[in-house]
Amino acid sequence: MNASLKLVKIGNSTGVILPKELLARLRVELGDTLYASESPDGVRLTASNPDFEAKMKLAEKIMREDRDILRVLAQ
Repeated sequence: MNASLKLVKIGNSTGVILPKELLARLRVELGDTLYASESPDGVRLTASNPDFEAKMKLAEKIMREDRDILRVLAQ
């Protein structure tokens, strides 16, 4: 999907108008939070927090590697 986005003045700030097709693809609606992060080819806009995703991947790795220890600690 390629779309041109228009910048508009909102008070003392600048906002961007997102078409409803893009909002549907991102699965977001008015009031939700979007996250912008740098990527090799520009800026990536997502509905999920990239920092949280990285921490969850690390937690899953630890849980997989230390499954036996965690099982003993849980008893």
